[in-house]
Amino acid sequence: MKEFGFIRVGAFVNQLVLGNPIKNAEEIIKGIKDANEKGVSILTTPELSITGYTCGDLFLQDKLIEESKNALQKILIETKNLSIITIVGAPIKHENQLFNCAVVLQEGKILGIIPKTYLPNYQEFYEKRWFSSSKDIREEKIELLGQTVPITTNITFQDQEQQAISFAIEICEDLWAPTPPSTHHAQRGATLLFNLSSSNETIGKHNYRKSLISMQSAKTISAYVYASSGVMESSSDLLFGGSSMIYENGSKLNENKRFLIESNLITADIDVLKLTNDRIKNKTYMENNQLENYQKVIVTVKDKITSLDRSYKEYPFVPSSEEKRNKRCEEIIEIQSTALARRLIQLNKTKCIIGISGGLDSTLAFLVAIKSCKKIGKSPNNIIGITMPGFGTTDRTYQNAKNLVIEYGAMLKEIDITSSSQQHMKDIGLKETDRSITFENLQARERTQILMDMANKEKGIVIGTGDLSELALGWCTYNGDHMSMYAINCSIPKTLVRYLVSWVERQEKGHKKEILTDILNTPISPELLPPDKNGNLLQKTESTIGPYVLHDFFLYHFLRYGATPKKIFFLAKHTFKNTFTETEIKKYLQIFLKRFFTQQFKRNCMPDGIKVGNISLSPRGDLRIPSDMNLEVWLQDL
Repeated sequence: MKEFGFIRVGAFVNQLVLGNPIKNAEEIIKGIKDANEKGVSILTTPELSITGYTCGDLFLQDKLIEESKNALQKILIETKNLSIITIVGAPIKHENQLFNCAVVLQEGKILGIIPKTYLPNYQEFYEKRWFSSSKDIREEKIELLGQTVPITTNITFQDQEQQAISFAIEICEDLWAPTPPSTHHAQRGATLLFNLSSSNETIGKHNYRKSLISMQSAKTISAYVYASSGVMESSSDLLFGGSSMIYENGSKLNENKRFLIESNLITADIDVLKLTNDRIKNKTYMENNQLENYQKVIVTVKDKITSLDRSYKEYPFVPSSEEKRNKRCEEIIEIQSTALARRLIQLNKTKCIIGISGGLDSTLAFLVAIKSCKKIGKSPNNIIGITMPGFGTTDRTYQNAKNLVIEYGAMLKEIDITSSSQQHMKDIGLKETDRSITFENLQARERTQILMDMANKEKGIVIGTGDLSELALGWCTYNGDHMSMYAINCSIPKTLVRYLVSWVERQEKGHKKEILTDILNTPISPELLPPDKNGNLLQKTESTIGPYVLHDFFLYHFLRYGATPKKIFFLAKHTFKNTFTETEIKKYLQIFLKRFFTQQFKRNCMPDGIKVGNISLSPRGDLRIPSDMNLEVWLQDL
């Protein structure tokens, strides 16, 4: 799994015996062994997990510090045959001072010690009474248990094989500082940030804490692993809830249940290559990077994951919950309709010319145009919906196209392209029985010519209906449906188009609702080939190029995170294991790659169109690649 950038991390909250390091070590050892069996490569415990955080002035007792060293020794000895990396919290004496530290252990060795930087000394906290800050360290090496190890906050630990697996540590209050140490750790390459914490519970604090972790994870484009002291800390004045959580780039992957007395472990599989790809794209990320001295410790992170313990959405462009989906649909249509309204205002509120096919894409464009006219106070009859039946048009789509335009009060025009297409076939010497790609494309170009000419005649603009998935695959006719004067669906993937039309359909009543419902139930087809003798579709897009649910999945991971074809294949197998065979997935991924690269020439001259999501194929902004790019490397990877 390291090949694909996956690493399993864990947060272990140990059931504490306050002030008894040996008993705490025994419980931590149990947790380490359990985490190791579950495939965890890096594990953290809470702040001062060996002693407990609430020992007070007993931190100034030599016996407690001596027992802490003995506890560390015990953990080192009893886990020396385990490859797992463990981070434990302990008080460490150094240079006539006591430091609140995270100690990094693996296979009987201490890899490094990270002291806390920001010591809270307000309200219920009095840490400066016992501990010194990392800023007070002069000699950044320490002799501990017969080993010479670095002791500084500026350490990153990097895997010797997969360099994207790099981690660093901060402790509790460090995160609450205006500029947390983890900000610099991340800029120095750490994709995994661990926080050993002792955060007490008060009303509302937990939600704030979660927001803080989520935001720091998002700002640093990292995974943030947090473990806080449990309920067996002293409750003289405070209660510690034992909160632990794991976030990846602002999104929560796992969280424990608070207020548990017994020890508990949470784990998550982190995709570090996804994080590093986002960092490369974000050119602001490395600006204002303070040139502090950093030590890099090379470690061996064992590849323990046998099966991926995280899920990926089959529909990555579509929110999974209905509530979020409804909000997303509303926002998208607002963006689309406002963008079109802005363009119409620029053109002195000109008319909209739309080719209406009775399919989902043209329906969405039409509904957006209706809303745009409403925004600028214009009647729907400023929209001219043109249905252009041809050789492959079925009665179902023909009737739906006409009824849609009429029902919403727009202007309907019907122009049959059969005779003009036949004449064109004669002009270029194409046989009447020909059903080649030329036969299909000349119909698409005939329709586009009609739309463009009508736009001239009516002093309007042609509204493009093609979607993001079609552009990615080049599933459009060059200078046919590929061309328009403003493309409002160009960053809406096919799998999302259906949800947007469905969102409008649920708000409608009567005949409008019936029309939209039937359009939603119509198979996707360009309808360029004649139907069978019973009037049924013979040409179904997904039967030719493959399911859009797969192509949109491929597109998302290919462009959003720069995933290799081999990794996309792995993720698709994992995600669609109950839907598609490996052979089918590989076949359609090959189709996707070939079409994506070879059809770039269409995208390089695509018309203006509004960006809606985080993926756009516009050559003026988001995607600049040559039309003659060789794709052999990508196919070989697959």
